Amino acid sequence: MDLNNLLYFYKGKKVLVTGHTGFKGSWLCEILLMAGAEVYGYSLRPEEQSMFNLCKLEDNVHSRFADIRDFTELKAFFDFVKPDIVFHLAAQPIVLEGYKNPVETYGVNVMGTVNILDCLRLYSLPCSFVNITTDKVYLNREWEWGYREYERLDGYDPYSNSKSCSELVTATYKRSFFTSDSKIAISTARAGNVIGGGDFAKDRIVPDCVRAAETKQPLIVRNPSSTRPYQHVLEPLFAYLLLAYKQSCNMNLAGSFNVGPGDEGCFSTLQIVETFKKYWGETFTWETLKTNSGAPHEANFLRLDNTKIKSEIGWRPVWSLKETISSIVQWHKAPVNDRQDITQQQINAFIKASQI
Repeated sequence: MDLNNLLYFYKGKKVLVTGHTGFKGSWLCEILLMAGAEVYGYSLRPEEQSMFNLCKLEDNVHSRFADIRDFTELKAFFDFVKPDIVFHLAAQPIVLEGYKNPVETYGVNVMGTVNILDCLRLYSLPCSFVNITTDKVYLNREWEWGYREYERLDGYDPYSNSKSCSELVTATYKRSFFTSDSKIAISTARAGNVIGGGDFAKDRIVPDCVRAAETKQPLIVRNPSSTRPYQHVLEPLFAYLLLAYKQSCNMNLAGSFNVGPGDEGCFSTLQIVETFKKYWGETFTWETLKTNSGAPHEANFLRLDNTKIKSEIGWRPVWSLKETISSIVQWHKAPVNDRQDITQQQINAFIKASQI
């Protein structure tokens, strides 16, 4: 997996990223800018405390701050950009938020996908499109083995289910409008639990660890035994970049792909917390809830089978959990004015590690 050659492909390309002000979107924009791409973003305005602001991305990304549910605004920006490549990340991404605001979650995650696909339906130029969903799209049977791409889609909670719907919408549009003679290549990527520096979201274990460590308040761990396929944010982002490139060269490669570590990359919540404590290196305490009764349902065990993306696209995981957590600690302990430099250094370190 030669990531330097991959990034050369993006030089001068017009790339549209929806949800570009979010955690993953900001990292993706930084990679694309380093590759020399023309980066366009469509998203809500970033939170005041965000990686987008800390890395000063607004200075270099052509941004349109608007709602993905506003088709008229999205279509006008899409036609203005005339993108070569589109990464669709705009979403309501939090499981617990989905329980609190299900209507908004479905609206953003389902109709947002419909809107961006309809822009593509009306587009006459070649384009490579990747819709980013989640590992939670599957009907979770609490299996000990990884889910494969042909398993049943039926996420349990509003967030997960809305992403299952996003997958189904994409498949329907692909069958109905993007036939064999189409110039549009379409794939979906189902990423495992993504962690990294610059994530300030609520109700996510690593951001919660950072906040607890910085404020010296005990961390409350809801589900210490829950096991997930954790991966550094750069792992799936380079998978998306590789997928968009490969399918633009060969549309037969377009499809649905799991993006996550193998069994060796699946860890419990408590293992994540303990590893974080080791690398944070200062006073950091936590306590686990004695009972989670009355709390919204969250799956206890989830793994992905990544055989397909490794064999068909040539992607593979790069960083271990230790490298991932240590990079997160490094990012959050860096002075605020150095966050962009740290981000670029970590991208370069990841690229170097991928060559080994």
